Amino acid sequence: MKNSLTKISLFILIGVIIFGCNTTKRVPNGKSLLTKNDIYVDGKKNNVEDIFNQLYQKQNSSILGYRLRLNIYNLAKEKTDSIYRAKFAHNPKKYFRKVKWLSKKQVKRLGQSFWYAGIHNFLRKTGEAPVILDTVSTKKSLRRLKSYYFNRGYFDVTTQYKIDSVGPKKTKLRYDIKTGKPYIVDSIHSYISSKPLDSIYQLRKKNSLLKSGVKFATSNFDAEKARITADFRNNGAYRFQQNYVTYDIDTLTNKHLANVDLVIENETIRQEDSIKNIPFELYKISKVNIYTDHSPVNPNAPIKDSTVYKDFTLYSVHKLKYRPKSLTDGIFVAKGNYFSENRTTLTSKYLSNLKVFNYPLIQYVEDKNVKNGLIANIYLTPRKKYTFGYSNDFTHSNIQDFGISGNTFLGIRNVFNGAETFEIGFRGNIGASRDMANPNNNFFNISEIGADAKLNFPRLFLPFKTDKIIPKTMIPYSTISVGYSKQTNIGLDKQNFTSSLVYNWTPRKNTSFRFDLFNIQFVKNINPSNYFNVYRSSYNVLNTLAINYGASSSYFTDGNLRIEDGVNNFLTDVDNNAFPLLSATDARSIRSIVEQRTRLTEDNLIFASSISFSKTSKKDIYDNNFYALRAKLESAGNTLSIVSAASKLTQGGSKTAFGVAYSQYIKTEFEFIKHWDLSRKKVLAAKAFIGVAIPYGNSNSVPFSRSYFAGGSNDIRAWQSYGLGPGKTGSVNDFNEANMKLLFSTEFRFNIFQQLYGALFVDSGNIWNIKDIVTNPDATFTGLKSLENIAIGSGFGFRYDFNFFVVRLDFGFKTYNPARVENDKWLKEMRFDKSVLNIGINYPF
Repeated sequence: MKNSLTKISLFILIGVIIFGCNTTKRVPNGKSLLTKNDIYVDGKKNNVEDIFNQLYQKQNSSILGYRLRLNIYNLAKEKTDSIYRAKFAHNPKKYFRKVKWLSKKQVKRLGQSFWYAGIHNFLRKTGEAPVILDTVSTKKSLRRLKSYYFNRGYFDVTTQYKIDSVGPKKTKLRYDIKTGKPYIVDSIHSYISSKPLDSIYQLRKKNSLLKSGVKFATSNFDAEKARITADFRNNGAYRFQQNYVTYDIDTLTNKHLANVDLVIENETIRQEDSIKNIPFELYKISKVNIYTDHSPVNPNAPIKDSTVYKDFTLYSVHKLKYRPKSLTDGIFVAKGNYFSENRTTLTSKYLSNLKVFNYPLIQYVEDKNVKNGLIANIYLTPRKKYTFGYSNDFTHSNIQDFGISGNTFLGIRNVFNGAETFEIGFRGNIGASRDMANPNNNFFNISEIGADAKLNFPRLFLPFKTDKIIPKTMIPYSTISVGYSKQTNIGLDKQNFTSSLVYNWTPRKNTSFRFDLFNIQFVKNINPSNYFNVYRSSYNVLNTLAINYGASSSYFTDGNLRIEDGVNNFLTDVDNNAFPLLSATDARSIRSIVEQRTRLTEDNLIFASSISFSKTSKKDIYDNNFYALRAKLESAGNTLSIVSAASKLTQGGSKTAFGVAYSQYIKTEFEFIKHWDLSRKKVLAAKAFIGVAIPYGNSNSVPFSRSYFAGGSNDIRAWQSYGLGPGKTGSVNDFNEANMKLLFSTEFRFNIFQQLYGALFVDSGNIWNIKDIVTNPDATFTGLKSLENIAIGSGFGFRYDFNFFVVRLDFGFKTYNPARVENDKWLKEMRFDKSVLNIGINYPF
């Protein structure tokens, strides 16, 4: 019976697909479906995206030649309302039967339901209507193609089209373009009526985007217009606009040469009924007014307080709440300077970054008392001084069966009247867990609390001036932060304290620096004896080995090693060579577990400083042809080394500070990302990352929080997070990490239809231990030979673009697994049951 139902369902599905595959089903008689557009330029086929986009009519989209969206559209029924009414017109009894147990309104609404109408509306919206050949649009396309080449210097271009029938109701279009010989820019002369503007132009003429001997291109002329306008408006030409730049182009020599005259006439001014032409003049700032509490709702409110500070006049409707210097430091429109659009933009950006005001309004008014003078009025609308928020959530995880979490925060602006902002937040979680100790039989037996505070200064928080090194134009700011969290019955019951002082600045657009003067983290494990209850994989390995090698029965309860004394006794026996038959492989596994246990249960004190650099060529969120690089250098323990040397305090052979052995290491990272726009919504993206952290001095390993892991949705996607490496060890620990990492990823992204995209990717890399306490040769990086343990994962994925974020689904397959035995590493796990499903938000890089 089941087989029969399966066969019937299969036949129905095939029938639906075949019926839907009639691509001309919705093409009216006498009309044709446009199936293809071919563009031939000088006899050669040229369908590159830039040229193809000139066409008004494009054929229906396809996936590997199959017009999926057109066939989905064809599955929809037309005039569903008429069909529904006709059903009852042919069978009135059926209508009356329905009306008996449904009202007439309900029967009518039934015809608008998803089953009768909604499903067909959905198919029409998801699908794509057939593109019917329209010769009017074809002629428009021809004109656009001609204009496209004309603007690129092919003034003698000719175009024509041809319609070919390729089947019943199907046609294709062929566009033939003969470009002719391009025109070359020959002589370039400038005629500028205003002497001040002519001086500026001649001074920067070497930056001109118009060059003799270069093929004519309208885009170069437009770009030169924009360059000239920017130059003038950044050097005092307040009244100048781009439309005053014109060109006279002479092409009458019949030698395919274009002689260019750049012409800038005088300004045209209407005075009553007459029009005057006067030379452009340069304007200087004669006064700067700052309105510190401007209200767009009541712009004419009377001023009650004002002060003058360094040629700036500050006004306030109420009592002035800001120290003048805190505002004037970010105002680059200064008295005596020429008007500059760049300085206006920079001022707006700086004031916005204060996070104290809404986006500022800067207006210029001509000063009637000063010739060629401008009054700059800067209107600042304060945000609310206090911001309060909270949220809560219900959670479930492998640690807790049920949990309730909540957080709240308070933001205060202009804390010390210097445009500073202060933020403080509290978070908490209580949960129920059947796995955790619960002597009082309470329902909620685990908890976590935490608090964080952050203070932002719109300047470098230092006791000396830094303007000569990092000027205000780089928009510097400082952040002091502290945080504390405490866990109860979660993991090792960590107590975590953090504190940092961070400086940020932007030397130029898309380039930024970050300097952490200090970044302190103190981690104290209150319950280290709970280790093997948390890291069950490590416990299971020891438990199995203890059973296999015949450990003392006193170490066991109910056939398993007791936590913690049974495990410790077994490890002591191993250390005392009580098991002579213990294999080298098992000994390495035990040693690896002990090493990680020691690292994860010890208290950590990290006192680090670092500097980071980032740069990108990305212009906006739609730019798919860019690069981005990031570099970081971090050093920890040097300051505490000096302090501890003076105090001569030690613990277990390590120097201490505040009673804890501090970490000492140097760490460096480099990341490079490149995107190539392959046109037609296709992008090739690549990423390279290398990071290494070397312990020295007071440490023989790097703290867990500063180490590297491999795997996960933004890493090597064929492995789970912490599931790969180190080296070819096969991930024997619950959380596998090391102090060196290499990662290389490549991803090809393409559009399937509408907002749905697909991706094919290859990820490669691994983590290793280098110059630390780990001695396992399978986990250690020893040189180029270790690169043969680079893991390779490949796969495919889907992305849905919601415009403001992207939901991502990736399937990763282990293509080369270095942990497998020789001759068994390649392609042995390329199956769905061995794949790793990754769900993420936004692109991985």
